[in-house]
Amino acid sequence: MAYLKTRDDTAIRWKELGEGRPVILIHGWPLSADSWDPIMMKLAENGYRAIAYDRRGFGASDHASAGYDYDTFADDLADVMKATGATSDVALVGFSMGGGEIARYMSRHKGAGVTQAVLISSVVPYMLKTDDNPEGVPQSTFDDMADGMETDFRAFFTGFFKDFYGDKPSEEERHWAWMTTMKASQYATLQSADAFATTDFRPDLSSITVPTLVIHGTADVTVPIDATGRQVAAKVPSASLIEYEGEPHAVFATQTERLGDDLVNFLGNA
Repeated sequence: MAYLKTRDDTAIRWKELGEGRPVILIHGWPLSADSWDPIMMKLAENGYRAIAYDRRGFGASDHASAGYDYDTFADDLADVMKATGATSDVALVGFSMGGGEIARYMSRHKGAGVTQAVLISSVVPYMLKTDDNPEGVPQSTFDDMADGMETDFRAFFTGFFKDFYGDKPSEEERHWAWMTTMKASQYATLQSADAFATTDFRPDLSSITVPTLVIHGTADVTVPIDATGRQVAAKVPSASLIEYEGEPHAVFATQTERLGDDLVNFLGNA
């Protein structure tokens, strides 16, 4: 396995496949870069250099004692880009909480080197239900999640992945997700859940000026489309939306072939 060090000396595990224009893939909570394997192969077969990395606290990256906020995550992304030499004509692809890294990188780092972005089942722009975000998820839902993780971390995710995947993937796929989650830091998992639940990315949207593809399942109960994907499509002039009718959150597993085709088609229009 390959590792790089961030500016605060956190070891980040990363991998790549293929040669050509760089496409950096940012995984969702609470998984790892390995969730991107089929998509990485698809990109490599079509002439791209696919790069994926484990977020701090997850997969085989360091279980850092701090840094589970989106400013730090965006800075980690910048460190990954620098260390891998992927600093120009880069496409960023973020799934679920990974979409937040993209939004914050575009504002905090002024989108340096990025020419396209893809938000898949993404938490952007704002997950939490408030008076000015009525389509969001109630705070009580996130409180229940935190209680479940603190009470019985392992049992919680057995139930969580039922909604995450819906009824389409195999039991083996769900088992892989559970096993992968058990390698994550419980502290990082809790802190990251709070970050994606409460971070308001609406101020970051004006910084997303590159061509952007939004992909979201209409039956996503983990990250509801009305509060997220449809909002981005409505508020970001450079964004286009593809809705996967009847699909749950984990479209990387339930619609792998279609997702790969949509990504390749979008990237080819750069």
